[in-house]
Amino acid sequence: MTNQMYVVYICDKKNMPVNLVQGYGATEAGGISLMIDRDECSRIGSSGRISHNVEAKIVDIVTGEPLSIGQKGELWVRGPSIMTGYVGDDEANAASFDSEGWLKTGDLCYIDQDGFLFVVDRLKELIKYKAYQVAPAELELVLQSLPEIVDAAVMPYPHEEAGEIPMALVVRQPGSKVTEAQVMEHVAKQVTPYKKVRKVLFVDSIPRSPAGKILRRQLKDHMQSCIVSRL
Repeated sequence: MTNQMYVVYICDKKNMPVNLVQGYGATEAGGISLMIDRDECSRIGSSGRISHNVEAKIVDIVTGEPLSIGQKGELWVRGPSIMTGYVGDDEANAASFDSEGWLKTGDLCYIDQDGFLFVVDRLKELIKYKAYQVAPAELELVLQSLPEIVDAAVMPYPHEEAGEIPMALVVRQPGSKVTEAQVMEHVAKQVTPYKKVRKVLFVDSIPRSPAGKILRRQLKDHMQSCIVSRL
């Protein structure tokens, strides 16, 4: 059950007279999208519809060309609430804006046929497997759907031929004897071939912030120390 599903479930279970508000934004842009009622919040995984004072488009992460409904790409936004730039940092401004004033959010997203925004992952977190881009967050949701798994994270692992491969760091349920092969098979049944997890490391915990965000720098250090200790 995702965090969003859990909140909806608790509010229904306790008959709480509250309105749920789910949104998405950024320091440089303020509020970008919002869902404002129980019906909209039932669209699990979405961050709501784009705010009225914001223009948004999904573009190809290589060419910058606009993509169609449902296609995944980088979210670009523009509008009066968007910052005008970083003070005294021309290099950062050139990297963050295009010539028409669109702010590049750095988030991999898509917008469905009803105008709901879905945030898939941060572009900088994508795993470069051969010519493909693999989003760790997508695989983490699949891993966490396995009852034997308490928590999981996916990181890039260097590979001579592929460049990087998806590696899962998995916290098993107490007493669980689920194997690396079983974990990989579980994922392989639910994703396209290039997204498959190709290595599994069982760990005691996944470092997270108080808000539940995976601390990937700490996780990378932890992953490397675990691998070295097992050599």
